Amino acid sequence: MRMILRAATIAMAVVLAMLPLASRPAFADDAAIRKGFRAFLEADIWPDARKRGVPRAIFDAAFDGVSPNLKLPDLQLPGQPETVEEVNFQAEFKSPAAYFDEAQLKRLSAKGRTLLAENKRVLSRIEAAYGVPAPIIVAIWGRESGFGAAKIPNNAFEVLGTKAYLSRRKAMFREELLAALEIVADGHLRVSDMRSSWAGALGQPQFMPSKFLKLAVDFDGDGRKDIWRSVPDTLASIANYLRQAGWTPGRDWGFEANLPESVSCALEGPDRGQPISAFVDTGVRRVSGKAFPAAELKAKGHLMLPEGRLGPTFVVTPNFYVLKDYNNSDLYALFIGHLADRMSGGTGFAGRWTKTEGLTRGDVARLQRKLEAMGSDVGGADGLPGFKTRRSIGLAEEKQGLDVTCWPSKSLLRALR
Repeated sequence: MRMILRAATIAMAVVLAMLPLASRPAFADDAAIRKGFRAFLEADIWPDARKRGVPRAIFDAAFDGVSPNLKLPDLQLPGQPETVEEVNFQAEFKSPAAYFDEAQLKRLSAKGRTLLAENKRVLSRIEAAYGVPAPIIVAIWGRESGFGAAKIPNNAFEVLGTKAYLSRRKAMFREELLAALEIVADGHLRVSDMRSSWAGALGQPQFMPSKFLKLAVDFDGDGRKDIWRSVPDTLASIANYLRQAGWTPGRDWGFEANLPESVSCALEGPDRGQPISAFVDTGVRRVSGKAFPAAELKAKGHLMLPEGRLGPTFVVTPNFYVLKDYNNSDLYALFIGHLADRMSGGTGFAGRWTKTEGLTRGDVARLQRKLEAMGSDVGGADGLPGFKTRRSIGLAEEKQGLDVTCWPSKSLLRALR
């Protein structure tokens, strides 16, 4: 899994937990699923776990009393048709207006400034070692786990085991389950301490287990890579992740900008970059009124419109897409960059986010399929309006004689019927 999934919301589990079992779609009975789950663990997971050096005692302890959690999201249950989820349960794929909650940003930036000062010495060492700015590191720490204060509610082996057996991405979660067993076998944590998000992410930086094995750092020198309790290990692990993902030291993540009507919103995306000076030549300007830094003008930038023309516009650098590597969402990456700026004295967005009409994830998927039928590359009909979907929408709106917004709408869905 390229992306690192965050644990900010368990709303799906909470909602489904309140439903009676009879409200679930019809599928094979729970007893049959539990029996199949135990057989799956024994026949499929244990042989590979043993090859990776996991003792049988640890394997048995990890799954003692564990049954599939059928209330988790994104499961493909027996007898249930394979469909796109109608509702977006992950915060990063909901309305931008809701995502960038001003009260939350103020709280996080105030706390972040305090923690930047309190951890100045260790952050200076981390910056020197990895080249990633301290505010970026602390912003991720705040977003992922409330600077370590968030409760991590789930048994990681229950989550990862369930998803390895029943999710739509079984192969990915199978690998993550094996990695989680390795973490315990290596002595980083006890089985009883392996708590995760509903997606299986671990610790204060919310690393998936495979990322922990590759990227976690023992920065406090105690011999353990402890992203659960150690602040130095947590912060250095975040920095190491970003540097290994391609962070370029000395470059910013991006700038809020004004986009002239003459410049198409369909020009956005990491595959359509050009020197920032070329954007300036078309009339793109920073909303602050300041010029783009001289060093940035010659370097490649990209247009990024996370809500099409209905929200703020940005000129971003490749470092923005490194942030997106941490969690595959434009909104997430923008939240981190913006929060880091505010920790450093910046202000709120100049542009306003629009409360858009309520299309479900299923509605967006249906729109994407219509666009695909017209020959557009939307990046897959997954119900999530990524940059390929947004720019395809812009081109379709132009053809249909609609206002060009580059954002999913009921009007375009109706026009393409």
